[in-house]
Amino acid sequence: MVQPKVLVIGGAGYIGSHVVRALLNENFAVTVYDNLSTGQRCNLFADAEFIEGDILDEAKLNDVMAQRFDAVVHLAAKKAVGESMENPQKYAINNICGSINIFNAMVDNGVKNIVFSSTAASYGMPQYLPLDEKHPLEPINFYGFTKIEIERVMDWYSRLKDFHYIALRYFNAVGYAADGSIKGKEKNPQNLLPIVMEVATGKRDILHVFGNDYDTPDGTCIRDYIHVEDLGRAHVAAIRKLLQEPQSHIINLGTNKGTSVLEIIRSAERVTGRKVNFDFAPRRAGDPAVVLASNALAKQLLGWEPQYTDIDEIIKTTWNLEEK
Repeated sequence: MVQPKVLVIGGAGYIGSHVVRALLNENFAVTVYDNLSTGQRCNLFADAEFIEGDILDEAKLNDVMAQRFDAVVHLAAKKAVGESMENPQKYAINNICGSINIFNAMVDNGVKNIVFSSTAASYGMPQYLPLDEKHPLEPINFYGFTKIEIERVMDWYSRLKDFHYIALRYFNAVGYAADGSIKGKEKNPQNLLPIVMEVATGKRDILHVFGNDYDTPDGTCIRDYIHVEDLGRAHVAAIRKLLQEPQSHIINLGTNKGTSVLEIIRSAERVTGRKVNFDFAPRRAGDPAVVLASNALAKQLLGWEPQYTDIDEIIKTTWNLEEK
């Protein structure tokens, strides 16, 4: 049986490498396209072809897409929320224009299916919980705005061309492959768990917890943490869905389980056996008290549900990668 050919754009990055791993485990033929600006060579797999290139390089994208892939996975985006507010030009060009370059190369070469890495940041401040796909889209940062605009472009392409997409709105991605096959840690991490790990290993002196007076059981923010191996499996399921039923969908990927900042810290201390030094700082503007996903649609359409639901187990896969 001939396995589908999949192009993973951004496949050397943190989430992308886990998606590639999941595809290879299911015997897909995988090509990675990455400019290595944040992705790392150590995250590349020998069983996947690698092409170094940028999504702003229209000619190269067109040449690559001429290989006539059965599906594309698009994970190439700038994603630092704070930077997106300070330098929207960079995010507009890379995220929006770069995505349009991908879609145009697909259409020009008869590539019909794409799985797009979207975000829960599209929703903005929750008006109700858990957040489902019908929740209003009112992003509070430019990064979230770029993802919505890309989804809208894909929707129009799907109406006008033979083009089908599944946009996966991730919640908080955490963890690493439990088998240790992915070694490259994120550069300049800005998310909670990598910073907690840096404090546990002594690379960082202290963790600043922004706000301890939220309307939550312990006063700190609650988020929905989803393991990257579960994200990888969801991409495999999404590709299969597109190949079986060429219809477009937008789907949340989360656990429908919330964990507070203090619960993350206590779990990290249990797993590592080390003290995580922290203090409380003022709230950050725009931080919701609770963000929680409804994953009912993912279960219904993809037959997917998270396998990692225990936060200690998730943190253990991260700690295993650290230099003790």
